[in-house]
Amino acid sequence: MKKILVTGGAGSIGTNLCNELRSRGHTVIACDLLNNERNDYMRCDVRHIRQIEILFDRYGPFDFVYHLAAEYGRWNGEAYFENLWETNLIGTKNILRMQERLGFKLIFFSSAEVYGDYSGVMNESVMVENPISDTYQMNDYAITKWAGELMCMNSASMFDSEIVRVRPVNCYGPHEEYTPFRGFIPKFIFHALNDKRITVHSGHKRIIDYVGDTCRTVANITDNFLPGKAYNVGGKTEWERSIEDYAQIVIEATGASKSLLDIKDPERFTTEVKTIDFSESIKDLDHQPIVAPEEGIAKTVHWMKKHYGI
Repeated sequence: MKKILVTGGAGSIGTNLCNELRSRGHTVIACDLLNNERNDYMRCDVRHIRQIEILFDRYGPFDFVYHLAAEYGRWNGEAYFENLWETNLIGTKNILRMQERLGFKLIFFSSAEVYGDYSGVMNESVMVENPISDTYQMNDYAITKWAGELMCMNSASMFDSEIVRVRPVNCYGPHEEYTPFRGFIPKFIFHALNDKRITVHSGHKRIIDYVGDTCRTVANITDNFLPGKAYNVGGKTEWERSIEDYAQIVIEATGASKSLLDIKDPERFTTEVKTIDFSESIKDLDHQPIVAPEEGIAKTVHWMKKHYGI
């Protein structure tokens, strides 16, 4: 069994990942900005190297570090760009410096947003074989995630750092609290449960992945760690739906009125269709999504009702 640190361990993916890793017998320490009384947890802002050093002195050494701590989302990145750039780049650089010093294995959480508005099938080689003009990152969030990957590759080249990069695709599910900057699934559910308008931009298609499926696959990296690899992790390709279809599933799962839906034109600065290839994670990480959108959304509705007392 391994000793593992999860940065961003109080977030939606982080909380579920900690639970998954602990269920396998690993010793897991989480850190995040949140003040709480969780076991094996420390408040730590990855932007500040002093706080990271205290964390490692107190709980280390670690065999693996999953680096999830980040400012998330396109519009969040526009509104709070200072937090975005400092956390996603300086925070990542701080973790890389600790790795260069201590030699643990690192799993860096990037995002499928790095593919930008690439019009073909988004497999991992796209970011290697195509000029940047063909994979135009459409927002600061996407840019910081690709810059984080570049820093990882640079550290591997200079210091032989062992790093795996993960690109989650529209991960959703329990433990994701509502904010206006969240992905469309939690936003739709929260609005539906509170009788608020639901804005749907037509013409967009996505694959979503239930957080339990995402975390099971990502946890498998500890069993087959292949330095230098990058992995798309998301739902089954046949589950790709239009955003309008997902909104209808949410309406059915919550019992809300269809009159809440506002259908608008395609959203500017947003990729219309993301067709993503998961063959690498299937081959190396036994990626097998089992929770279909209807079931996953129903589970998320149940969690939100309980969490918000609805």
